[in-house]
Amino acid sequence: MPPVLYLHPPSRYTRLGIGALIHHSEGTGMSKRILIVGGVAGGMSCAARIKRLDTAAEVVVFERGSHVSYANCGMPYYVGGIIEERQKLLVQTPEVLRGRYGLDIHVRHEVTAILRESREIEVKNVDTGETRREAYDYLVLATGAAPVKPPIPGADGPNVHGLRDLEEMDRLAEAVAKAKCVCVIGAGFIGLELVENLRHRKLEVALVEMQNQVMPPLDREMAQPLLEELKRNEVEVFLEDQAERIEPDRVILRSGTEIRCDAACLVVGVKPNSDLARAAGLALGERGHIRVDAQMHTSD
Repeated sequence: MPPVLYLHPPSRYTRLGIGALIHHSEGTGMSKRILIVGGVAGGMSCAARIKRLDTAAEVVVFERGSHVSYANCGMPYYVGGIIEERQKLLVQTPEVLRGRYGLDIHVRHEVTAILRESREIEVKNVDTGETRREAYDYLVLATGAAPVKPPIPGADGPNVHGLRDLEEMDRLAEAVAKAKCVCVIGAGFIGLELVENLRHRKLEVALVEMQNQVMPPLDREMAQPLLEELKRNEVEVFLEDQAERIEPDRVILRSGTEIRCDAACLVVGVKPNSDLARAAGLALGERGHIRVDAQMHTSD
């Protein structure tokens, strides 16, 4: 039978996909080697679930970053000082997960290619640059999403921050500790959480959103009370406007408005992190997501 590639979001579809993977291999009399690309919520919950269903399976996790299990929802609250200890964001370490589930975990290892014909992946050690190949019976893609970075002049400057992982959180927290005023670009979930926490630190905050309301996914009637609450908390809100240019001490909007700030936070959304799947020739949707069936099989 051909190998099966899975995309793993942390949802009920994950259970369908993992169950199908285990069932697909029952009765072969051989232990399975399952490689997982990506850790944190998706990859690690998938890895643990597989080991609960099949203790004989060899499960290997490759994570490009330095941590495989952390509370990313808590990051804005660490920036705001509500969560005071960084250690409280670290849920599990690779050592604990190895001991508890028998998982083989490799942090700071980036999967650079999927070789479907030979059922192998290419892996690069981020620290040493060394590359090697690893064979698989099944491969799980839990690569998550990447931040959208619009082509704004100055967006790569040292005063511009995102909030995707703990390293970005650390840089933002350090910048915020020295700042008096901050501009947040993007009024979605992360943008509003950042605004709340920056105001908790008594900073002056400006919020920029290109849509005509904060929290664009919500109905207008639901978003209006949020806007009123922002204004009650002295947040300067700019709707139906967008950043045209970011300079070291200000953000210039398309309307011509200049917002003075010591730091800018660019949190305008995410896109599927599907470059690896695209290079491997897997079927993608129009917006770049990996196409899967009801059991989370990809086109392979």
